[in-house]
Amino acid sequence: GYGFLSERSDFAQAVVDSGLIWIGPSPNSIEIMGDKISARNKMIDSGVPIIPGEEIFVEKNEDYIGPLAAAAARVGYPLLLKASAGGGGKGMRAVYEPKNLKSQYEAASREASTAFGDGTVYVERLLTKARHIEIQILCDEKGNSVHLNERDCSLQRRHQKVIEETPSLALSNEIRKLMGESALKAANSVNYIGAGTVEFLLSSKGQFFFLEMNTRLQVEHPITELITGIDIVQKQFEIAAGFELNLKQQDIGINGHSIEARIYAENPSNGFLPATGILSKWKFPTGPGIRLDSGFREGDQITIDFDPMLAKLIVHASNRETALRKLDTALSDFIILGVVTNLGFLRDIIKQDSFSEGQITTDYLDKAPESLFIQPSVDPSHLIAIASAMERMGINGQLSGQLNGEITDYYSGHIGDPFKTLSRIFP
Repeated sequence: GYGFLSERSDFAQAVVDSGLIWIGPSPNSIEIMGDKISARNKMIDSGVPIIPGEEIFVEKNEDYIGPLAAAAARVGYPLLLKASAGGGGKGMRAVYEPKNLKSQYEAASREASTAFGDGTVYVERLLTKARHIEIQILCDEKGNSVHLNERDCSLQRRHQKVIEETPSLALSNEIRKLMGESALKAANSVNYIGAGTVEFLLSSKGQFFFLEMNTRLQVEHPITELITGIDIVQKQFEIAAGFELNLKQQDIGINGHSIEARIYAENPSNGFLPATGILSKWKFPTGPGIRLDSGFREGDQITIDFDPMLAKLIVHASNRETALRKLDTALSDFIILGVVTNLGFLRDIIKQDSFSEGQITTDYLDKAPESLFIQPSVDPSHLIAIASAMERMGINGQLSGQLNGEITDYYSGHIGDPFKTLSRIFP
């Protein structure tokens, strides 16, 4: 799975010590790659290109300003402060000039300590106008390893992905081959077993640099499944059971184009603050080339106690243009009532020229006009008219009954079933 627990080496070790089979890489691999500093050192030894940077070890109560400023000067501005044990965009701060170094370091270190229990931070050159490209890999216990091509995750907000797609328009066949080989070098350097993802930054000049390795299943793995026809989750089980990979690199192709949009319970018009409420209406799109991964259903309560992601909407088509049209239609057909979401924001993004032309870089949303985030307000009189019509038609009573538990589960057919079955619908 994914989440912070999936990348805790001590949790993986506890599973192994309990006599259970851990479906994932070894605790040692997780520990090495989970620490950005040790991972960087491994990449240097393996010949994988890395972004210029320095680690900063600051003892408690030590005056850190001197060493930090010196390291920042050597690395050069703009730079990125990153938590060594970080992930998911936590513990990261961009610094564009020296006067902001102290405050941003303290913020990054504080966030890292809260999220990961480790405040160690390192300084890294910030590549502007770069793309975030990651390579999906699979490795078995027999020493076999393959990569499943790339995913372009450049559209991000505060270092967290919003939309992912594959293949990337930015990669030539030559760069794709070199990046795939580097990803396998990175995995093999720690005797990696299972499914994993090696992330790179691709500069505007076509150079790529190791960013980090995610020793788990990625949220965006479905788009890779759709263009390769390989069930990555099934492969995780097979590898953990000791089966040999029945895949050869030359057999891994790219069939069409796939895009994933993350549906969040958040308000883009109000600084993307998390939204809460009850899913009074949850009607998702279906059809050929449309897949939805979610654990929610109508009537569920959305709180701020968990990650705000409600669903992953994935589309697949023969080419990117068709995939974009399919995604736009699917987002339009997705009906969510009771909770504010980013559905409208996502539709606005994919209609931007920069997105349709494939020119998105990691800093795109940081520099986007404020109008992109503000959703049009609804005339209250229209809402009153709709509510009045619903009342006359008796729809309000139907919704009220549904919220009291009279819900037929789409997957199992049971009324009031609290869980969906494990079956999934693929195109």
